[in-house]
Amino acid sequence: MGAILFTLTSWATIAQPLQRYTFDRGLFGTEFRQIFYASNDSVAQYVRRAVDARMDSLNVVMSDYLDGSEINRLSATAGSGQWVAVSPDLFDILSRAVAIAKASDGLFDPTVGPLSQLWRRAVRRKIFPTKPELRKAHQRVDYRLIELKKPGFVRLKKPGMRLDVGGIGQGYANDEGLKVLQQLGIKSALLDIGGDILLSDPPPGERGWRILIGTAADTTTLLLRHVGITTSGATHRYLDHNDRRYSHLMNPRTGLGLLYHAQTTVLAPNGTQADALTKVFSVAGIRKSKRLIKRFPGVTVWMSEERNGKLKKWSSVTSTSPSPF
Repeated sequence: MGAILFTLTSWATIAQPLQRYTFDRGLFGTEFRQIFYASNDSVAQYVRRAVDARMDSLNVVMSDYLDGSEINRLSATAGSGQWVAVSPDLFDILSRAVAIAKASDGLFDPTVGPLSQLWRRAVRRKIFPTKPELRKAHQRVDYRLIELKKPGFVRLKKPGMRLDVGGIGQGYANDEGLKVLQQLGIKSALLDIGGDILLSDPPPGERGWRILIGTAADTTTLLLRHVGITTSGATHRYLDHNDRRYSHLMNPRTGLGLLYHAQTTVLAPNGTQADALTKVFSVAGIRKSKRLIKRFPGVTVWMSEERNGKLKKWSSVTSTSPSPF
């Protein structure tokens, strides 16, 4: 591997001009796109396969849709009292998820699995969950019921707990994919998993990657590099019940889908933060987000929020905000 890495790095350094390559595939139930600049087709194909292999390895670790995934096997031990040795990947993503859960006072919660399953079924069948179902699921959700012990042991304290890192996993996968690209000498890259975007150096000769944010009626183009950016909330998935519309986006603290429509874009130092914090700020709403943003240095937020037919917008951008360039 060392010899291959040296060769690839050397090719990327001496070959000019670099060519743009784009590769698409399905991943995590959505679309995954790699865009990067490499010296030739052979290098590009080798890099693509290496990144895909890393993504596939993460999928079998953290997908709650795969019966035999590592995270589902861990969930099956909930309430047993045993410390379970887990892979470095699973320990890392759970550690990051718990840290964001703590910083957000539980507005993000990686133990939300029982509620996620309940709401997925409810939205699919268009049948609102019963109060006993909601109460039973909600009693099993609390990030403080996860115990982490280095170098890589996890204990889930309550029976029936189910882990779900879907709200952070795509951003985390982008971060890991970019590490592979950088190890193979690729400097200019964009990774996109279903709208979770991570950027390294801009294309050759450019100041940044051109990223469009906003809605069709109100868009802004940003020139970005070395950041993660994610937008959450633009969806048609909801559930109507008793003349109220519940979003598919759920508040872990109440166990219910949001009763307002929120679209949130987060710019962060990495993909993991950008992914998770779109959920945090959407659930918090504009008023609470204005205070909450102080807990996350280096993060920029754009939000629109529709409540009772009234649309509000807010951005954390100020004249003193750090530049993404």
